[in-house]
Amino acid sequence: MLYSSITDVVLNPIINAATEFISSAGLPAVFVLMALESACVPIPSEAIMLFAGFAVSKGELTVAGIVIAGVLGNLVGSLGGYAIGYFGRLDLLERNRLFHVSETRLRQTEGWFERYGSATVFFSRMLPLVRTFVSVPAGVARMPLGRFSLLTTLGSIPWVLALALLGRSVGDNWEEWRHYLGYLDYVILAAAIIGIAWWLLRRRAGNNARPA
Repeated sequence: MLYSSITDVVLNPIINAATEFISSAGLPAVFVLMALESACVPIPSEAIMLFAGFAVSKGELTVAGIVIAGVLGNLVGSLGGYAIGYFGRLDLLERNRLFHVSETRLRQTEGWFERYGSATVFFSRMLPLVRTFVSVPAGVARMPLGRFSLLTTLGSIPWVLALALLGRSVGDNWEEWRHYLGYLDYVILAAAIIGIAWWLLRRRAGNNARPA
C-alpha cells in the first residue's frame, strides 16, 4: 500500500494532465501521449488507452480511431528510442563515456538480437515497463529498421486494442482498472530482477569455470 501511495503521488498529476489533454484534443492527444510513453516518458499507457476507451463509451471517440492513434504513437515514440540507441551507441558505449561496455560485449549483444531480437521486440510490446525501453537496445544492436518498425507495430496492436476495449467496457471505472493493471507492473519488475540475477549468477559461474 505504501509503494502504491508513493507511485500515485508521482503519477496522478501526470495522468490528470494526460486525461485532460485527451478530453480537449481527442485523437491527436492519444497519438502524442502514446508516442511520449514509447519514448520512455513516464506516462502509463494503461491510463491513456483506458481513458480513451472511456471516451468511446461516451460516444466521443471511436475504437478504430483510438487504436490507430495509439499504435501510430507507439511506433513514432519507439523510433525515437531506436534512434537514441542507434546514433548514441558510439558516445554511450564504444567511447565508454557513460558506460563501460567492451567491444566483445557489444558484439555479443548484436548476436543475441540477431538470434532472438525479433521475438523480443514483438512480445515486449505487450508487456508493461519492458515495452517502453526495448527500443533503445534494439537500436544499439542495429536491428534492421524495417524489421523493427514492423514488429513494433504488430506487437503494439494487441496491447492497445485490449486496453481500448477494456476502457470502453468498464466506462467510468477505468481508473480503478488502471490500479488493477498496475499490479502487473510489479510482477513484470520482479520477473526482470530475477532474470537479471540469474544471468549474473550464470555469467559469474561461467567465468569461474574458465581455466586460469
